Amino acid sequence: MHQIRKMAISKYHQLWISREGDRIDMALFDLTIKELHQKLVNKEVTAVDLVNAVYARVDEVEEKVQAFITLTKEQALAEAAAIDAKGIDPDNVLAGLPIGIKDNIVTKDILTTAASKILTGFEPIYDATAMVKLHEKDMITVGKLNMDEFAMGSTTETSYYAKTANPWDLSRIPGGSSGGSAAAVAAGEVPVALGSDTGGSVRQPAAFCGVVGMKPTYGRVSRYGLIAFASSLDQIGPITRTVEDNALVLEAISGVDAHDSTSVPQPKADFTSEITKDIKGMKIAVPKEYLGDGVQDGVKARVLEAIETLKNLGATVDEVSLPHIEYGVAAYYVLASSEASSNLSRFDGVRYGYRSPDAHDLETLYTKSRAEGFGPEVKRRIMLGTFALSSGYYDAYYKKAQQARTMIIGDFEKIFADYDVIVGPTAPTIAFKSGDYAKDPITMYMNDVLTIPSNMAGVPSLSVPCGLSENMPVGLQIIGKQFDEATVYRVGHAFEQATNFNELKAEL
Repeated sequence: MHQIRKMAISKYHQLWISREGDRIDMALFDLTIKELHQKLVNKEVTAVDLVNAVYARVDEVEEKVQAFITLTKEQALAEAAAIDAKGIDPDNVLAGLPIGIKDNIVTKDILTTAASKILTGFEPIYDATAMVKLHEKDMITVGKLNMDEFAMGSTTETSYYAKTANPWDLSRIPGGSSGGSAAAVAAGEVPVALGSDTGGSVRQPAAFCGVVGMKPTYGRVSRYGLIAFASSLDQIGPITRTVEDNALVLEAISGVDAHDSTSVPQPKADFTSEITKDIKGMKIAVPKEYLGDGVQDGVKARVLEAIETLKNLGATVDEVSLPHIEYGVAAYYVLASSEASSNLSRFDGVRYGYRSPDAHDLETLYTKSRAEGFGPEVKRRIMLGTFALSSGYYDAYYKKAQQARTMIIGDFEKIFADYDVIVGPTAPTIAFKSGDYAKDPITMYMNDVLTIPSNMAGVPSLSVPCGLSENMPVGLQIIGKQFDEATVYRVGHAFEQATNFNELKAEL
């Protein structure tokens, strides 16, 4: 049913597919969700055509980009044919559209690995709630996307299967942990992808690859079926070419879920009805800490230009302070690693996944399977988390980290009492060269310094392209109040329409 691919791009060519002998020009790289939907409704193309176009593009570029772990061509074509047979619902804008899924979101009967050796051969018996919602919208899964192992990393270099390349410059990383998702969208392999964000893992790769990525409010999207890294921080989020596309997909996967006690009841998600409204009179806060030391000059310049654009659109912009975010990275890695230590204890070689062939008793089954199945970064974080939770150290590390988190939440609440959104860079640098930080995990961790606070506070945060530095994309981060994704999208859409940076393409 599925085919494992360990690959990832060449120079971009317009996609084309054949139907009944006719050649159909199909620039998936350029079309929005609504444009694709209109072509389906008008019968200019079929869902089968779109799926074939995806795999044509994959065949063209995947060997160099290596965005996918698993491809599901046979299953995807069957689903597309069934959707074509029943007809495209004109009111369902997502019907018949292909989507790529990060490989830590479980998919029934489709290999799901979290990019780890320890989940070798694991085919779930159920779908994640987000997948159920996408199926209800008749979206078609075309494959599972590469990632940092168990979402632990900022580069997509810790994957057991492959190192994904940035379509803008194949010598650079795409970011992480959702690097495969961002790279696949940027390379024109899929119009939409799902990622997950624990400390910036949707937004940072979106910024590095010049696409749009959203981390929703904690509790907006069910985590049921998302392989847990840090349960109090993880959220599934979409990666797309445009802000409106992103909002449409998030609407589809949002909602309370009886399977997830951390999902929060909210009115039916509507992020698009007012997305085209202007932002005149909005109050925007810019934390001085977000443009301080460590932010590259080119990144800072693009973000300052973006802030001027928002002013020209009628928004009021003030400098503010988030005084406690200096504790964000340290507190995050204590909390996230502690939760990972607990969550990953289930992978023991007994019930599913990899089992060491050299295990001859229960103790060696556990130790050898975990030692051989987990990669170095995962082991590092398990050890850190186990230490932080251990007797005698819990109060000194885990409790203090939770106290720091509370202070960070207080900082955001204070600002949002007076402002509509917060803006700043998504990442302090452009995408760096592959291998640069492989031997320096602390530097890699610091690349999440600007995205981590949103996860700690549980607030929504969007990354949109805001230009280039050294011919590489830069992301503008827009942070909103809890469950106010609509305002975040509205600001992002206004900026996007005023600049059209989303139209910049990776010349592969």
